[in-house]
Amino acid sequence: MTSPEPDNGRERAARLHMYGLVAHWQDAFEAGWALTLLEWEENERAKRSLERRLKDARIGRFKPLCDFDWSFPTRCDRQAIDALMHLDFIRDAANAVFIGPNGVGKSTLARNIAHHAVLNGHTALFTSAGQLLGELAAIDSASALRRRLAHYTAPALLVIDEVGYLSYTNRHADLLFELISRRYEIKSTIVTTNRNFADWHEVFPNAACVVSMVDRLVHNAEVIAIEGQSYRLKEATERSEQRAVDRKPESP
Repeated sequence: MTSPEPDNGRERAARLHMYGLVAHWQDAFEAGWALTLLEWEENERAKRSLERRLKDARIGRFKPLCDFDWSFPTRCDRQAIDALMHLDFIRDAANAVFIGPNGVGKSTLARNIAHHAVLNGHTALFTSAGQLLGELAAIDSASALRRRLAHYTAPALLVIDEVGYLSYTNRHADLLFELISRRYEIKSTIVTTNRNFADWHEVFPNAACVVSMVDRLVHNAEVIAIEGQSYRLKEATERSEQRAVDRKPESP
């Protein structure tokens, strides 16, 4: 006597578009290999999907959050970061903004959140503001621009890094406003910036859309201020001091 067929076995095969297996499900199940084949297929597809999403996210190398020195910043809301790592903000189509000087870990935190989102089944894309706006501004075809804006609108999480390190034209401002508006209350965006919002008029001088851009970005957003000295400068200083120690000749 054969074991009863699992309720979801045939449905799982249908979701995977394994129509040959669906058509001969009873025979395959009674032969004892149908569920094993399903498990192999599901695992392999999940693996390939993760690899593809990680590649498309372009997160790059980063220090994992477990190695982040929380004691170094003089101000950093760790509980707010931990809440973002739970990824509820992505399900709510909310945003996050990290504000702070150079080297305090804004990009590291954003990369960790994006990586964690991909591992949990979301799509993500990490880009710098300069790369994003430079690419969009260089497109001179309306149809090509629409396609590229759709590309940046598609991910569940878009990280725009280093807003404020360069200044931009009105066209750049209009393009960023268009992208943020397309994602507004539909998809989540993380922005890292070294400028307070009151100074964004210096980043986008004479751009009429700055107030509306900031309004859409921060609505229902977690705004996290990070203060402190540059961690990269700290590490560079420590390496320099260690090299000096290593070069010092031993006393006879």
